Amino acid sequence: MRGRVYGADHEDAGPQRGRVYTELVAGPLDGLLLDVTDWSAHDRAGGVALRTEIGRYGPGGRALYAPRRADGRLFDWCGDIP
Repeated sequence: MRGRVYGADHEDAGPQRGRVYTELVAGPLDGLLLDVTDWSAHDRAGGVALRTEIGRYGPGGRALYAPRRADGRLFDWCGDIP
């Protein structure tokens, strides 16, 4: 798997061996990978609100992502919140 990992330092921005990732689809974080290695199935099903400075609300805003039903390896963008 290739790509940059959300929240990783620029020096270690790529995926690491032995970790589990989901890809963020659409929205301000499109194409980034999210490390879900330590997440339970319940945690994954609930989706996530990720901080981003490039969303609708600027610095401090969050982008909402939820798992795609047909493919748990993808989280689709659902919108932004302050």
